[in-house]
Amino acid sequence: MSRCAEGRPLILALADGHGSPRCMRSQRGARLAVAVAHLIRGHLAAKSNLSYIKHWAEEQLPLELVRHWRERVERLVAREPFTPDELEPLDAKTRRDLEIDPHIGYGTTLMAVVVAPTFVFYLQLGDGDILTVSADGEVARPLPRDERLIANETTSLCTPQAWNETRVVFQALAGAPPALILAATDGYANSFRDAAGFEQVARDLWAMIREEGWDPVRKQIKDWLGEASELGSGDDISIAVAARVEAEPLSDDRQLKLELDADADERFTPTETP
Repeated sequence: MSRCAEGRPLILALADGHGSPRCMRSQRGARLAVAVAHLIRGHLAAKSNLSYIKHWAEEQLPLELVRHWRERVERLVAREPFTPDELEPLDAKTRRDLEIDPHIGYGTTLMAVVVAPTFVFYLQLGDGDILTVSADGEVARPLPRDERLIANETTSLCTPQAWNETRVVFQALAGAPPALILAATDGYANSFRDAAGFEQVARDLWAMIREEGWDPVRKQIKDWLGEASELGSGDDISIAVAARVEAEPLSDDRQLKLELDADADERFTPTETP
């Protein structure tokens, strides 16, 4: 990969709102999370020092993402307090919890992948899956599994000190990035009997894109995801895919993103770590 679109890093971001009664605005929380993740690209656009980027991604970025998300939630709640209809189904304890910490109502997971000519980094808070595929079809998980995520339990942007729950892996590139990167909300993997079946999807996507291009994927992806959900988990499924086509730069028109675009010119502002 010689460059990214307009010289900027490429970013994939996905968020999955919890959807429980106490997280009644989690869909909006997920959209906020994706918008905040897109701020990463704006911050990195003028950075070239790998040591700085690695340190920032591993030490500062989780804190910044959580802070920006919480600030946006607070602005929303100030403009649009929880309504009686939203609170009526909840018990007294949950109502008190929301009064003390309204971020709970917007609870969501977040995954993000940033690909640049000299590095890739992967970030995840909560459940979901990120897979990479090499040019010869080898599938890997760049982030180790979080053993705390059992059944429907998940870490979340709405939990106190969520930055401490965020996993980040930074990889400097000596050569090309992975041939394909797939990020998917947990409903996709849960639609398969085992991990091997889910990992085969990533291989099949890479083979199709390599041999036939993006058009067949774009035309069929919604049907594939709908069928997987119907026959499997029954959960909503969102994915983000980036693939490298040999001898072509990895650019925004070579990726499939089912996500919300945000203003890439915004910047993170410095924050001291508590």
